[in-house]
Amino acid sequence: MFIAVLIAAVVGGGVLLFLRRLFPQQKAVKLLQYPADTMRGKTVIVTGANSGIGKAVSAELVKLQARVIMACRDRRSAEEAAQDIKKEAGPEQGQVVIKHLDLASLKSVREFCEEINKEESKIDVLINNAGIYQCPYTKTKDGFEMQLGVNHLGHFLLTHLLLDILKASAPSRIVVVSSKLYKHGQINFDDLNSENNYDKAACYSQSKLANLLFTLELARQLEGSGVTVNALTPGIVRTRLGRHVQIPFLAKPLFHLASFVFFKSPLEGAQTPLYLACSPEVEGVSGKCFANCTEEELMPKATDEQAAKKLWDISRRMVGL
Repeated sequence: MFIAVLIAAVVGGGVLLFLRRLFPQQKAVKLLQYPADTMRGKTVIVTGANSGIGKAVSAELVKLQARVIMACRDRRSAEEAAQDIKKEAGPEQGQVVIKHLDLASLKSVREFCEEINKEESKIDVLINNAGIYQCPYTKTKDGFEMQLGVNHLGHFLLTHLLLDILKASAPSRIVVVSSKLYKHGQINFDDLNSENNYDKAACYSQSKLANLLFTLELARQLEGSGVTVNALTPGIVRTRLGRHVQIPFLAKPLFHLASFVFFKSPLEGAQTPLYLACSPEVEGVSGKCFANCTEEELMPKATDEQAAKKLWDISRRMVGL
């Protein structure tokens, strides 16, 4: 028993030290306050709106009287989240609509967009939030490495197929959720699908770097259209995103305790996407990345225009555009 406790203490201490070094100082987050009718009459699509940041930002938007389309793979989970959102939002609230979207299937993406373009008169904001993190090597229904397929390619096609309605709804906004872990990523143009060598952490970072390069090139192409696109890095947030990460059994209690010390809550993590969706301060701003509602300086590899254009062209071919 003593040995087990000792091992747990050592492993747990290692976890705490690792977290402190990886995410040394997360600034205290100030929750945004907007007039209650800020988003009245606006329609917002949020991918992955059934949990984590997506659910939290959806709830805040509904409180601001937006019509939120929750684009989710798991309908039952989305329905439960929608009930929570409605309860939290109170009497003067917007509307919640649930639609099925599986970003691991280009067919599903196309069907979703076809439905949106047919049924909706306008889309004011698209928040590309859904993601998968460090999963075992699997492929999407179209044969793409899962993290690249969901985090980048699925959203790439989704955004393309909604561009016409976004332009027709201008001024409108696109918000892309990336991650600070892009810093550890490289775009492996010789093996984007990671078929020769799969490193789950490297592949996640690659997909998040791809989000930033996509934002950069899309902003260039949308100049003068009235549609802006900006990315954000939310920091480390207590969500189900890390469900595939293996934590030693004895370290789990300490890890969960540490998450309340070092991690943001979903509501705190949702402040920057909410800011980019609502704030008049970013009206007309495009092609930037934000953290804690402030513009963030990116590493050169995330502002490489040549790499962004190359990835854009390859991504178009991969998704069949």
